[in-house]
Amino acid sequence: MLQSTVRETYEPRFFAQWGSPYEEHVKRRRTAFAGHGKRTGQMNYRRDIDGLRAVAVLPVVLFHFGVSAIPGGFTGVDIFFVISGYLISGSLLDDLERGQFSIGRFYWRRAKRILPALTFVILLASIAAWFILLPSDLHEFSLSVIAASTFWSNIYFWKTTNYFSIDAELRPLLHTWSLSVEEQYYIFAPILMYLIYRYASKRWLVVLLPIAIGSFALAVMATTLAPTAGFYLLPTRIWELALGAMLMLKRPPPLASRAATELVGLAGFALLAFGFLTISESDPFPGYNALFPCIGTALLIYAGQNHADRPVPVATRVLQFAPMVWVGLISYSLYLVHWPINSFVHYLSLKAISVPTIVAMTAASFALATFSWKYVEQPFRQKRAFTAPLPIFAFSATAIALLCVGGLAGAVGNGFPQRFPDFSTQRILVGDWRNGVCFNEGESRIENWNLAACTRTHGFATNVLLWGDSFAAHYVSGLEANAQKIQANVIQYTYAGCPPNLSYFSYARPNCTRFNERALSIIRDANIQAVILSGRWTDYQARGFDGLQTTIDRLRDMGVKVYVIGQSPEFIADVQKIAFFAKHEGAANTSWPMAMDPDINKQVQLFAKGATFVDPLTYLCDAAGCSYADAASKQFLYFDYGHFSSAGATLAISKYWPSFAAGGEVAKAREQAPTVTGELAKPAL
Repeated sequence: MLQSTVRETYEPRFFAQWGSPYEEHVKRRRTAFAGHGKRTGQMNYRRDIDGLRAVAVLPVVLFHFGVSAIPGGFTGVDIFFVISGYLISGSLLDDLERGQFSIGRFYWRRAKRILPALTFVILLASIAAWFILLPSDLHEFSLSVIAASTFWSNIYFWKTTNYFSIDAELRPLLHTWSLSVEEQYYIFAPILMYLIYRYASKRWLVVLLPIAIGSFALAVMATTLAPTAGFYLLPTRIWELALGAMLMLKRPPPLASRAATELVGLAGFALLAFGFLTISESDPFPGYNALFPCIGTALLIYAGQNHADRPVPVATRVLQFAPMVWVGLISYSLYLVHWPINSFVHYLSLKAISVPTIVAMTAASFALATFSWKYVEQPFRQKRAFTAPLPIFAFSATAIALLCVGGLAGAVGNGFPQRFPDFSTQRILVGDWRNGVCFNEGESRIENWNLAACTRTHGFATNVLLWGDSFAAHYVSGLEANAQKIQANVIQYTYAGCPPNLSYFSYARPNCTRFNERALSIIRDANIQAVILSGRWTDYQARGFDGLQTTIDRLRDMGVKVYVIGQSPEFIADVQKIAFFAKHEGAANTSWPMAMDPDINKQVQLFAKGATFVDPLTYLCDAAGCSYADAASKQFLYFDYGHFSSAGATLAISKYWPSFAAGGEVAKAREQAPTVTGELAKPAL
């Protein structure tokens, strides 16, 4: 994301500390562009844009390092997208107007700018991964190496990782998704610009504006229909890059007064600050919320591009401040190195990071970024024999091939388990979720569900429907042991990744809608008197829980009593990994901090009016954390990062599940509802 640049020219005094090669670099660039800005005004070096890069990268780093004062720090990525669209379009337009446009030339410049530092960081991360990551994680890391080096990691992480999930910090190359977005943009951007310039008489807005509007509309829709895809994929991000491109290609006229220019600059800063301070990972993003960083960036670029006959605006002077410019210059390397450092530190601790550790990570990130900028980035920008097109393309092909070979070796070798001979995984009893019938994983037909197979406890007067995703299904292995406590025929109706929400829709799981609608037919036909709604609520936090309240209201209208079970504990990693590291730390107990919003259940409860709400955290956790294993039997209570094992499900149900004793409120429900036994007839959907 930070790779976009024009052919930079730098202040000699600023680089005096780095020695004469940089001064020569400045002189060479200034000579090359002498008088050029007078004709088009597009390629003059702008210190304020490097300062704007600093404004973007610092909140990203602090957000990733867990500084809660900047909950919207991740919006810095959007700032970079706008900057990238602006600068790359200027570079291409310059080539077109000079008659030097060439796809090969464009990719030669991109390769020089992007690949050396990226290769350097992936190699360092791979070395660290070899010594730190346990086998299954090295296997996943190896696949991400292939994806990152071939620029489709945004697609890879879309399929494997939510950017805001609890274990996202354990993936050292997750941040490369944004580079992949830009590289995919670079595939068609030069061609599109050439076609508009050559055959559409440079009517930039006629072509680019509809593309930007369509992309923005898609991004808005994706926040509710496919939020993970909307976050990672190019179609919902094009409008951000196109905004910068249109600002360059159809430059608005200078503002009439200095006061207006000052107000535009200050408004730009205000919008960026609003995004950093008020947007959080629980808000829908991108979409409307992305307007704040993107419009703010566009205003700051606009305010700084025309002031030949008047003083430089205050906002531009702030961005031109030398320390800001320096951070902007190393911003690409800083972005590349900070996340692997953060990831490996989290992996080694598997818990919240202390303030001194955050300070140390920040210092290490700046030191390594400065090294990368000076000794990796800069040599490839200078005119040398090895920076000519043929050597650069040869280097690029070789680097990508070697990284892919290394990634393939790690994947085929299953993470080389011999590196940790004292680490072994045990088989944890999970119980039978009756996959494909009672628990749909998206591959089986919804019609496979039937009442007889999915009635998990028998012999009671009350029929109860357990409806939800895998965080509902993980209770079923504890039902039989607690049958007498529950005193109900519990009927399992579960689908992976589908919350019990009648308004939920997902492009990734389009059958969720039909699955959830069928629940209403089951409730009518199977004489269901109570419904227990359970889900992985952390997954749906970004969308909001309005649909849950609507679902509860619909169920109450049908005459059934509704229970909502809140989020159960989730850890940052698989509990067997936690146990391994805890043992090496000499931990005295089996309690570990959970890795999720501790107030998640308070948020869910706000949308559970009319239902009985149960908060598992009050029963399973204390101030020190949550137990991941039974202290006496040493049995794991979870089989991964948060799904209950059979032992965990049995314990959880015994502690907080509702009881449906005969004669209670639930047993009096709907006297006129027919009693259905055996296989449920397929309802009309």
